[in-house]
Amino acid sequence: MSTSEAATVIPVYDVAPGQGAPSKAPAAAPPSAAAAAPAAAATTTAPRKFPMRFFRRSDRGSRCMAFLDFLLRIAAFGPALAAAIATGTSDETLSVFTEFFQFRARFDDFPAFLFLMVASAIAAGYLLLSLPFSAVVVLRPQTTVLRLLLLVCDTIMLGLLTAGAAAAAAIVDLAHSGNERANWVPICMQFHGFCRRTSGAVVASFLSVFIFVLLVVLAAFSIRKR
Repeated sequence: MSTSEAATVIPVYDVAPGQGAPSKAPAAAPPSAAAAAPAAAATTTAPRKFPMRFFRRSDRGSRCMAFLDFLLRIAAFGPALAAAIATGTSDETLSVFTEFFQFRARFDDFPAFLFLMVASAIAAGYLLLSLPFSAVVVLRPQTTVLRLLLLVCDTIMLGLLTAGAAAAAAIVDLAHSGNERANWVPICMQFHGFCRRTSGAVVASFLSVFIFVLLVVLAAFSIRKR
């Protein structure tokens, strides 16, 4: 061998024959990074859940009917209270010839008017007390027990107020028209203020009766839908 020939150097790698160039082994990830990777993936991929049933779309119709029930109770409270006040303040005195000879018409002289005043006052108080329960039904429309309780109480108040309004309406008609067969003269020809107040109380009470009918029908429909 001559000195002019260059020496050939063959590198030797510790790999199996038939494989490519040796690859470097991946560096081990730190334990903190490896533990944080699954947690971050779970945080980004996990869907957000709402455990509260308040946001269900299926309760939207029930909530609207419950809100309508709340508004109807507020609307019925005014006429019921007005009927009780108008009946309780129905008092008129007429002086004939002298101040010592007087005629007086007062609501407690007629049992029907007294019954109407008591029934209207009870109905107004019930409507005021039922507002918190109706508000709970608005917030929790899936509650059926409160709806059933309000339905039963509304039916009772409807019967009581209807009876009082009907009895007072009969006396008001008699006061306006009289009865020729019984020789009862119409007293509204003299007691104008008394008749105006009692007539207004009867109209207001029947308006409350109509709203109570709507409340009963709405509650029955809501319970049937649930």
